[in-house]
Amino acid sequence: MVNEWSTEAIAKAVREYPGVTRKRAIGDIIKSLRIDVPDVDVVASFGEDAALIRNNDEGLLLAADGIWSKLMEADPYWAGYCSVLVNIHDIAAMGGKPLAMVDVLSINNETICRDVSRGMIDASRQFGVPIVGGHLHPDTPYNVIDVAILGIVKMDHAIFSHTARTGDRIIAAIDLDGRVHPSCILNWDSVTMKSPATVRSQIAVLQDLGRGGLVSAGKDISNPGVIGTLGMLLEVSEKGAVVDLDGIPAPDLDALGITFEHWVRMYPGMGFVLTAAEPDVAEVCRRFEAVGMSAADIGVVDDSRTLAIRRDGELASVFDLKKEGIMRIRAESEECQ
Repeated sequence: MVNEWSTEAIAKAVREYPGVTRKRAIGDIIKSLRIDVPDVDVVASFGEDAALIRNNDEGLLLAADGIWSKLMEADPYWAGYCSVLVNIHDIAAMGGKPLAMVDVLSINNETICRDVSRGMIDASRQFGVPIVGGHLHPDTPYNVIDVAILGIVKMDHAIFSHTARTGDRIIAAIDLDGRVHPSCILNWDSVTMKSPATVRSQIAVLQDLGRGGLVSAGKDISNPGVIGTLGMLLEVSEKGAVVDLDGIPAPDLDALGITFEHWVRMYPGMGFVLTAAEPDVAEVCRRFEAVGMSAADIGVVDDSRTLAIRRDGELASVFDLKKEGIMRIRAESEECQ
């Protein structure tokens, strides 16, 4: 068995994972960028998957992502594909419809440039979100891809990260029909082999949940993995939670030859963590399952501001968000009060 593990081991692995620890610099950057005079049209910004800007009864969603250099070095095609994928996820997680993207490509190698561009084009076509412009640095000493995206959402349909409520159930939704990506063992690829109709239907579920008011908060599962991403949601919501590890959707890990500790740190090709009132959980899960994703109730939100994990009666603390946030946004906001 590859999957004998303890809650303490899982907590430590998540807490020390670079996908989590490299988020710590966010708070300092936010502190330096914060504008003193608030703009009444900016409804949500730092700590959300996308900024929401009021535009009458329809909101504009704006987000940007840069791809981790390690991924660019490992597989330029996959890096280009993911640069589009993660941005589309950011808009979807807000309950929005992605409209278009622009990119900044810094490159010093023609082959890498070609591979990155091919990945971006393939993802753009698959999800039906065009790349409409950007900027090229053709002579840099490094290779980097960054993408920004624009989306739309009705103001009263938006899903936020900071609005989880005490007593809400936590739902993890992941497409388990995939593979460990051959170029990156901490990436779960459940998208490149899927039809455009399938991936677009999966993204559209979040729009339906926002329209129906079925979830109170949500985020796409990003580099910190399912537990780390939940920690980020709880941090900006100023809440805590207890998660039952056995409830987290997972493929046959023994068959894949990976541990549960490995799985919970992986970036899934299609995955979201959400909070919802208990009566709505079954319907939320049903909608994800209807588009081929596995969804499950994995825990409950509380007022502790501590994220703990549980299995077979064994409890372990992963993050004490009262003392130190993952993104350290909480400490920054308290300083400004």
